[in-house]
Amino acid sequence: MRILLWIAALLVAPTMAHAAPCASENVETTLTGKSECLVLRTYKGAQAGAAPKLLVVVIHGDGSGGGPANYHFSTADKLAKRAELSSAVVVALVRPGYDDGAGNTSSGNNNNRSDHYTAVNIDEVAGVIAKLKQAYKPRRVILVGHSGGAATSALIIGRHPGLADGAVLVACPCHLDDWRQARNRPPWTRSESPHRWADKVPPTTRVIALTGTDDDNTGTGLAQDYVRRVTEKGVVARFEAIAGANHNAAFRTPQVEAAVVELARK
Repeated sequence: MRILLWIAALLVAPTMAHAAPCASENVETTLTGKSECLVLRTYKGAQAGAAPKLLVVVIHGDGSGGGPANYHFSTADKLAKRAELSSAVVVALVRPGYDDGAGNTSSGNNNNRSDHYTAVNIDEVAGVIAKLKQAYKPRRVILVGHSGGAATSALIIGRHPGLADGAVLVACPCHLDDWRQARNRPPWTRSESPHRWADKVPPTTRVIALTGTDDDNTGTGLAQDYVRRVTEKGVVARFEAIAGANHNAAFRTPQVEAAVVELARK
């Protein structure tokens, strides 16, 4: 019996070692999802006040080339400054295991920025969004994700139906098997794939998927297939190709802001 307990402890230990909830929480800077403390950067519209009508959560990509996960801060800032979103709180979230370049790191494991769309990581992000929703009590919640952040957003609306009212998916690798195969890369075995959760997205959720025509990473087909899958289940969704944009440039285009504004009006 002692041997069995010792083996069980060894198996659990690696998972427990990563658990690092926030010592103290601040709805604008740090929140614990389930077991991990995630870093936030908060931007508020001019009329957001204490009871904003809209919560927008912006989620970055994998950053496989290295460096901090902070490029989405500027997008969040731009969204908060739009007149149409003046009653919104916009939160740029830093995924588990990433740092923001300003000395703050979200706890958790990003597996060296590879094969890390795990159920654990997705649920950590969802847990933070649930706390933000509880704190701000907005009328609507919209997720805006780029690349791996788009996959994270797509997984959240499937795994946690009703948590968000809409999602803007930019350059989404929404079918992981096809994505890896098209790039001649080995399959990811730890990660959840958005296409497998497409039939769990509730019909009340709105989805807009955007991918650049010059995207040689995810291509346009993956997001188009995802939109087809959720549409077949009654979700109001559409795909828009961004002419001339590559994988990263697509996130900086006016179409992203326009998509958020569109979903905010629904």
